[in-house]
Amino acid sequence: MTSVAAAIAGVLATGDPRAKIAAARKVARDWRLGRLDWRFDTPMPDRPARPAEPELLPPSAMPRRGKGSQHGRIALVHAIAHIEFAAIDLAFDIAGRFGGTFPRAFTDDWLAVGADEAMHFALLDRRLHALGSRYGALPAHDGLWEAAGDTAHDPLARLAVVPMVLEARGLDVTPATLARVEAAGDAPTARILRRILSDEVRHVAAGTRWFEFGCAERGFDPQATWQKLVTQHFRGTIKGPFNDSARDSAGLTREYYAAIAR
Repeated sequence: MTSVAAAIAGVLATGDPRAKIAAARKVARDWRLGRLDWRFDTPMPDRPARPAEPELLPPSAMPRRGKGSQHGRIALVHAIAHIEFAAIDLAFDIAGRFGGTFPRAFTDDWLAVGADEAMHFALLDRRLHALGSRYGALPAHDGLWEAAGDTAHDPLARLAVVPMVLEARGLDVTPATLARVEAAGDAPTARILRRILSDEVRHVAAGTRWFEFGCAERGFDPQATWQKLVTQHFRGTIKGPFNDSARDSAGLTREYYAAIAR
């Protein structure tokens, strides 16, 4: 029987967006149906495969998005689609890289998250086509995978930075984005954003739950450990405004982030 690690590595080695969606869904389904063996015998690549487009730029070199225009709406949907595309690899990588150090339920959670991210990307890619564009038509940045590279050595650091900082930031900013989209009368994009926001609460909850599990195993205080790891491994700043209610629903209480927020 194929190992789950080998199947995950296959997702990470797939660059074409539509093929990656199909691979991600198949691995998540095969795992759920017991068709993959819980073995971690295949190393994860340092970087996942990427399509020829979009052009990847440093975050500081990204062009500003216009607001209110059709081009601005396309740029917004494209930016979110790119985040979701990268999130597919982030979810599968954390399962394949660190699954052997956690109980089997860890793999259950992160392959389910990866399937969610693939679904989000598929919805946004379809929306881009409806708006007369496509994924890859605009440049994007590679900041999300930089965070993965910085935390590839430590599961607690990865959990602290990716789901508990980067994805939690989505809980903070998506409601305002959703309000702007609704005000512009773009109901199809609004429906997608509402689905993403709902799913992100579960994703942040999974990150927080497994972070606390790992801290308990090591005898670490979770809030103090999170603050230390974020200070060491996150290149940005923790800044509000915060969606405290959504964060609380995910178990990411103010005791984690208030002390280091700006």
